[in-house]
Amino acid sequence: MKNMTDDYTTFMELALCEAKKAGQKNEVPIGAVVVNSSGSIAAAAHNQVITRADVTAHAEILALRAACEAAKNYRLPGSTLFVTVEPCPMCMGAIIHARVERLVFGAFDPKWGAAGSLYDFAADDRFNHQPEVISAVCKEACRRLIKEFFRVKRVKYL
Repeated sequence: MKNMTDDYTTFMELALCEAKKAGQKNEVPIGAVVVNSSGSIAAAAHNQVITRADVTAHAEILALRAACEAAKNYRLPGSTLFVTVEPCPMCMGAIIHARVERLVFGAFDPKWGAAGSLYDFAADDRFNHQPEVISAVCKEACRRLIKEFFRVKRVKYL
């Protein structure tokens, strides 16, 4: 019998595929997948900040927009967002506003993370919604992808 952890790995692998698409476009390789309350994929996206010349075109924001459009609702109760890297403050704000039930992420982001690293928006009871946060799913694969991207970037500019 398949357990929930297996599902988390499966969905995170899909988010990793999205992240690789971003990397191929020279975008920071972050991918996101929204799973709706019935367990179906509602949306998948990857970073497109450079491609769209849009500072808000983070994988999480694009996936949430598409999932909301599909649901015809700006709220996504019962949904789970899978993302390869810990969301930033902007993305965590959108996650909270959308009433995402659960956030599952891979690699921590000590410079921008707002789900436990730098800030912990989900634990702040001053907000009107606190999503459950599950971290470190496929952590090494997510870390490796982002670290390799920036390692190559640094070599190019030296």
